[in-house]
Amino acid sequence: MRILLVGEYSRLHNSLKEGLEALGHEVVIIANGDGFKNYPVDLKIDHSFHHPILKKFKVGFYKLTSMDLGAYEIFFKAKFHSKKLRGFDVVQLINEYALKASPSLDITFLKQLLKHNKKLFLLSCGIDYQCMRYMMDGKFNYSIMSPYLKDPSLKPLYKFQLEYLNDSFKNLHDFIYKNAQGVIATDMDYHLPLLGNRSYLGLIPNPINTDNIAYLPIEITDKIKIFHGINTSAVVKKGNEYFSKALKIIADKYKDEVEVVTTHSLPYDQYIKIYDGCHILMDQIYSFDQGFNALEAMAKGKVVFTGAEQEWLDYYGVEEDTIVINALPNVDYLVKKLSWLIENPHKILEISKNAREFVEREHYYKAISQQYLNLWDKN
Repeated sequence: MRILLVGEYSRLHNSLKEGLEALGHEVVIIANGDGFKNYPVDLKIDHSFHHPILKKFKVGFYKLTSMDLGAYEIFFKAKFHSKKLRGFDVVQLINEYALKASPSLDITFLKQLLKHNKKLFLLSCGIDYQCMRYMMDGKFNYSIMSPYLKDPSLKPLYKFQLEYLNDSFKNLHDFIYKNAQGVIATDMDYHLPLLGNRSYLGLIPNPINTDNIAYLPIEITDKIKIFHGINTSAVVKKGNEYFSKALKIIADKYKDEVEVVTTHSLPYDQYIKIYDGCHILMDQIYSFDQGFNALEAMAKGKVVFTGAEQEWLDYYGVEEDTIVINALPNVDYLVKKLSWLIENPHKILEISKNAREFVEREHYYKAISQQYLNLWDKN
């Protein structure tokens, strides 16, 4: 089978590609590499306006002409590869806005893909119209939109997310749902908003290549090391301020027992090298399930503070605080959980082993890739 994967966030499509290729299929990824993270792709379609001077020129040109030069550059780069984007049995979009040109240009691009390939599938991964409506209607106890819903003055920080509710993105959403064979969720945060939707095909967990991710047995010979990697463009949306406040308290309370390492917006390769030496990793607050970053850290045996709400516990049939630590937007709660681990280091060792076993059992990339193949074939 020939498979085209459009877009890349968090290495999901890369791991899926590795699994599909191991099963004997041909796979091509076309994407922009997701900015500073710079994930590997086969056909790169990023724009050239990252330098501050070029970015100012692009903004100024847009104010004068209403034309987004970056969007058109991405679109024409994708069009340049048009002959390489034909003859695929399956095309899968990482997200509704997979090309990231503009909603109207994305629709034009998708029409070409539909014309020259067999099946189109959509992943609900990252922000999309359906998920945004669910969050804005307050159907989650908390979500990445919670800070904005509590404080509308944060609107400038949520410009990108709120765009998904405008007419042009709604048109893109409707076009994809009309033309795709169906929609697949990658975790609980996308599964719950899709329940009852007739286009929803079900949840397939994120694929993690544990063949390439070595388990690093926990050894606590000196201080317990806690890692907090911050994406500066998403501090509010990831809830990093709760982690930062809790870690300051912990560093003061256990100054002879812990070492806290904080980084900002590192490329993926640098990021994973630095967190390899930690015992505990702070991932994100506003999620019900683990994203890709958390799962890779769990595969290495890190104790991860991330999403692990009751819906996730029930879905996988696991117990609280045995595989990951559910991260909540509550500093006192985070301090309590961190203190419990520091004062009971045997729990760190126990959770570390359980985390690796869970990822191998529920997220093994070849088994997950086979789930995709079965679903693509059936629909």
